[in-house]
Amino acid sequence: MRVLGGWIALTPEVDAKLLFGRHVWDCAQHADLWGRRLPELRAPAQQSEPANPGVVAAWDLIETAETPGQTVERVTAIYRVLKPHLATVYERHLALANPVYEPPTRRILSRCIEEERRHAAAGAVVLARLLGDDRRRAERAAAWERRVLDALAGAGGVTGDVASPVIDKPRTLPDPSSVAQDLVAPPRALDVAAALGELMAPLDAHRAALARGDLDAVRADLAPDAGPELAGEYARLAPPFESVDVVGVARIGRQRVVKLALAGAGGRQAVQERWAPSAAGWRVVIVEVTAAGG
Repeated sequence: MRVLGGWIALTPEVDAKLLFGRHVWDCAQHADLWGRRLPELRAPAQQSEPANPGVVAAWDLIETAETPGQTVERVTAIYRVLKPHLATVYERHLALANPVYEPPTRRILSRCIEEERRHAAAGAVVLARLLGDDRRRAERAAAWERRVLDALAGAGGVTGDVASPVIDKPRTLPDPSSVAQDLVAPPRALDVAAALGELMAPLDAHRAALARGDLDAVRADLAPDAGPELAGEYARLAPPFESVDVVGVARIGRQRVVKLALAGAGGRQAVQERWAPSAAGWRVVIVEVTAAGG
C-alpha cells in the first residue's frame, strides 16, 4: 500500500497511475482487516516487522525503481512477483487454517486471495500495454522479474519461511471481464487539428521556427503589448530541436493554451503558450519555458 501510493506521482503513464491508485485502496482494506484481526489472535495490532534482513533487502530493491522511466519495472515487481507471491502465501495458509475455530481468518484470506489474483491479472494487462512490441522493454521486464524474484526467494518470502517455489502459478487464466473494474481505457490520441482549429496554420509556422532556432521569428508571434519578460522566456530555449510536438491543447473562450514538447541535442524542454486571436492574427499572450534537461 505504501509503495504503490508513493509511486503514483512518479508514474507518467495514465493507465498504470490509475491502476496503482485503485489498488492502493484495496491494499489499505487488507491492512485494516489484518490489523483488526491480529488483536483477536493476541498479537500486537497495527505492528509490522520484517521477517529478516533479506525481506528488507528485497523491498529496498523493489523501491529503487522510482524514476519516471521505470514504470515497466514498477509494474513488473508488484504484479508479476509480489502480488502473485502474496496470493501464494495466503493460499497455503488457508489450506492449513482450521475451519472450525479460524473462520474469520479464513474469510479474510479468501477475500485477499481473490483480490490479489485479480490485481495481478489487471497488472498483466497494463504491463502488456506498456511493453507493446518493444523487445528491449520485454527484456527489461524479464530481467527485473528475475532479480526481484531471486531476492524474495533468498529471503524465504515475505514471512521468511516460505518453501520454494515462492509463487504457485495460477491453475487457469483469469477471465478478462473479471479485471474490468481495475482498468482504465487508454486515452484517445489528441486530435490536434480539431483542437486548434484556425490556430493550426500559425502554430505550424511557429513550431518550425522553434525547431530551427529562429527566435526572432518566434518572438514575432508575441502580442504587441507583451512585456520583455515574455520575450525573455524564449531565451531559455536550447535550439535547434529535432522535434516540436503538440502534446496538449485547452480552450479558454476564444483563446487556446498549447503545450509543446521539444527534443534536441541540448535535451528536452517544454513550452506552454496561450494564444489569443487579434486583428493581426493569432498572437502569444502568455508563455512559459522549462529549463533544458538531458
